[in-house]
Amino acid sequence: MHLSMHNWMRSEPLEVTLARLKRCGYGSIEIKGEPDQYDTSEVRDLLKKYELKCWGAVTLTLGDRNLCAKDEAQRAATVQYMKDVVTMVKELDGHEVTIVPATVGKVEPDATPDEEWQWAVDGLKEVHEVASAGGVQMAIEGLNRFETYFVNRGDQALALADAVAPDVGICLDAFHMNIEEIDFYQAIRDAGDRLVDFHVADNNRMACGMGALDWAKIVGTLQDVGYDGALTVEFVAPVDRTPANKFPDAIETNPVDISPEELQFIIDHGSSLLSEEFYDMLVEKCATTLLPLI
Repeated sequence: MHLSMHNWMRSEPLEVTLARLKRCGYGSIEIKGEPDQYDTSEVRDLLKKYELKCWGAVTLTLGDRNLCAKDEAQRAATVQYMKDVVTMVKELDGHEVTIVPATVGKVEPDATPDEEWQWAVDGLKEVHEVASAGGVQMAIEGLNRFETYFVNRGDQALALADAVAPDVGICLDAFHMNIEEIDFYQAIRDAGDRLVDFHVADNNRMACGMGALDWAKIVGTLQDVGYDGALTVEFVAPVDRTPANKFPDAIETNPVDISPEELQFIIDHGSSLLSEEFYDMLVEKCATTLLPLI
């Protein structure tokens, strides 16, 4: 196993992100699923400069992106978006694409369960054709019930992966698992060799080691099932606006450019634009907690 990290949680130049990851002992990045924001040749040069790899990407399934949408054109646009994410990862020599099938934050369905399931399967099969041809592994990720109604648990993600193709795997996320799984560790064992990616944040979605999760037991269970991929950091630090706040300098006072959609995505996750100092601390905390275990 190695330590990786998403970069959608703070808007900053990619080189700033990569320099921090290198400094803290990370091995790769799971790059933000926004292909239009990156020139892959430039990203490849930066990865080489900081001796990091692209582990993969995660789809930012927000706005109109939804494989379960009733509107056929909306589904088709979502499929094309996901294909573009796969192509970006292929051009960066990445390993996998983690896919959230339905819009994050949408908790009301568009149609019947059977209809939505079939739309998702059909769309993912199209994405799989591109991923398979490019040597990119697909991983279906479930989110907690407050972020999606469609796939919440590991067994649901496995069922969807099975319906698409035998070589499609799943991604488990410790934060979502803590809410949805009956047995956290059995969910890892049930995933077994279908586990392609593992996202990490503590039970309060702070950095690993700042909450109640037993990281030694989690990593040990991953080792028991033979998982040798990335532990991909994805904290979304809640912002404390009360006098009990332990981190008064957490909020960014001079934000760089960020699209309204991405900003709303972060706000909807209970966070805000975080200061570089606070963000640095969280990234380093994950490293000091997890690196000794792997």
